[in-house]
Amino acid sequence: MNPTRQYVRETGQLRSRIIHSLQKQGFRIRAGLIDPPDGRDKNRLRALHQEAINHNVARSRSGLERHESRLLSYVAAGKDVFPERIRPRLVRVQPRSEDELLFRYARMHWSIPVSAGYGRRLRFVIYDESNGKLIGIFGLGDPVFGLKPRDRWIGWSYEARKKRLQCVMDLFVLGAVPPYSHLLCGKLVALLATSRDVREAFLRKYGGRQATISRRSLDGRLALLTTTSALGRSSLYNRLRYGEHRVFQSVGFTRGSGDFHFSNGFYSDLRKFALEHCDATAKHPLWGEGFRNRRELVRKTLPLLGLSSELSYHGIEREIFVAPLAANTQEFLRGNHQRLQHHGRTTGELFEWFRDRWLLPRAARDERYLTFEPEGYRLWRSP
Repeated sequence: MNPTRQYVRETGQLRSRIIHSLQKQGFRIRAGLIDPPDGRDKNRLRALHQEAINHNVARSRSGLERHESRLLSYVAAGKDVFPERIRPRLVRVQPRSEDELLFRYARMHWSIPVSAGYGRRLRFVIYDESNGKLIGIFGLGDPVFGLKPRDRWIGWSYEARKKRLQCVMDLFVLGAVPPYSHLLCGKLVALLATSRDVREAFLRKYGGRQATISRRSLDGRLALLTTTSALGRSSLYNRLRYGEHRVFQSVGFTRGSGDFHFSNGFYSDLRKFALEHCDATAKHPLWGEGFRNRRELVRKTLPLLGLSSELSYHGIEREIFVAPLAANTQEFLRGNHQRLQHHGRTTGELFEWFRDRWLLPRAARDERYLTFEPEGYRLWRSP
């Protein structure tokens, strides 16, 4: 076949698949762009993510399905949970462990697609010592270099950001699993992510290690956590306090861009097309070949298909939060202070506050958690 004709046919087919996929997911296309959804309609926002979630679950089936019945044994039935006996135990996930399988399995149940994190990573599972069941999970990964609301809150210069970004980590996944989620234990997980125990685990893993690209010795001092809400405004992080101290602070919203809406089965075709017809953007051999990230690939490819690169803007804004881990986090990150005045909150202290402030009052007024059965958490069912 004539190469030009083949190119035209390929681009036409891929363009049609993209438009059909976006419409199937529930996005409205107007004048070649995505019409931003109503951020107040949480049910519609969940529906827009559903196809990407289904694709991730299907892709993970071969690695997790054979373990599912065993992993479900870590998920409590409502009758197994006695709120007054709950005692959280924070465990750092080690590679190729049972904890890692459980972390991956729980991650599959989120209401939005969740990445595996990239760069530096610390993952944790939280168990209830009273019954051995899973309360929740959270994971820390490398932050993006430029995030305007975060950088504005810190007051960063370019040079200070370049030097101290290594002291910031992003919570790429965080939450509780049922029935603990019915008892507001998502707030407990968020509190424990800011604990002294997590800072010390970060220091043990990364303090003094050599950065892969720059070859510089890593600092190991964790000053700030960032995260974004799953769907619009967050009810988990807003008003979350420890004593009189607000633990997470809202600093703005994302612009509603990303790549999850291109992650439902044809991304490999999009990548193949990009590698054939676009200039690669990875600037360092240690980053690998091809493109810096999925978002860059999508924005490079769309115009070649006769589509606007602005289709990478899905319009779902997410609230951005920062959690300072020290009294002088901003001054330290700007380079004005050389030592951090860390908050010294332990896992035990944070749990005691959560128990009295949220857990026991919630359990007394809402007993719906008692009706939960682990079988309802199953992802794959044999025909």
